[in-house]
Amino acid sequence: MSAQELVKILQKKHLSIATAESLTAGLLANKIAEIPGVSKTLRGGIIAYQNEIKIEVLGVNEKIIKEHGAVSSETATEMAIGVANRLQSDVAISTTGVAGPKASEGKPVGTVFIGVWILGKTFGEQFHLSGTREQIRQATCGLAFEFARDKLLEV
Repeated sequence: MSAQELVKILQKKHLSIATAESLTAGLLANKIAEIPGVSKTLRGGIIAYQNEIKIEVLGVNEKIIKEHGAVSSETATEMAIGVANRLQSDVAISTTGVAGPKASEGKPVGTVFIGVWILGKTFGEQFHLSGTREQIRQATCGLAFEFARDKLLEV
């Protein structure tokens, strides 16, 4: 799914969005920012590639990372909550995972977690992807937009 489809729904509902990105390292925000007229919808994004940034900037509880790992649904949802709070957005999307070239935290390449926060409700989902590092990162963006769209249509 494209960012444009998600943005159309956000604009129709008069909602803003922010991103917290580890795995995608800014790709989500970039794809949203490419859409003409999105300035009233996109609040911003935080690239939290390292755990210290997840903890210090996004407010992810260090205990969650220690117990579940940085690559987990729990961390993804905490990242989404953190960026929504810090950037005062109505909706937030987060990504964390393993793009490769090798496994991390005992999780295989292609393990991806997406978090979504919508007006106080959180959702987290695990995905398993294959391909090159770049293919995994690009596919994660599409999945993140689709996951957020589906949850927006539910609430």
